[in-house]
Amino acid sequence: MSLNKQFGRYLFGFSLILAQIGFGMSVSAVPRTKVEGNPVPRVSTFVYAPVKLLPNIEVKETLSDRDIPTGDGGFARDYAISLKAGDRIAIELSSESFDPVVMLMNAEGKTLGKNDDGPDGTSNSLLFTRIKDAGTYVVRVQGFGETSSGEFKLKVSKLQVQQ
Repeated sequence: MSLNKQFGRYLFGFSLILAQIGFGMSVSAVPRTKVEGNPVPRVSTFVYAPVKLLPNIEVKETLSDRDIPTGDGGFARDYAISLKAGDRIAIELSSESFDPVVMLMNAEGKTLGKNDDGPDGTSNSLLFTRIKDAGTYVVRVQGFGETSSGEFKLKVSKLQVQQ
């Protein structure tokens, strides 16, 4: 038997005797491990930074588990768009992979509009609104329920008033 094993066995036996006498030592059958240095806990950092979105340009993206968790098992992605007071916009969101939901929020995160199923009878989303105040707005893409990952198309169109 090696000297280390012998010493460990005697130390364990001595600890049992001291514990029985009442010296308050803790006895554990689990071998102790020594950690070198100060272990640093792994912390996942997430920096909120909506993707910049330009009007009248369709984006084709993929929603995945690398996006914002919604709390109901699904995921969301935010896009930032600058709009002027009086702008009339149409937000179109479509996907063949999941049931898309589109939301428009102001800079404080207040929901100004939301659409799950568009008027065409499909599960695609279509939202019309008029912008009251100039500023940066957030367009949120998410899926309905837990099935919210896959490819999607998003387009914010500025509408023109016909004279």
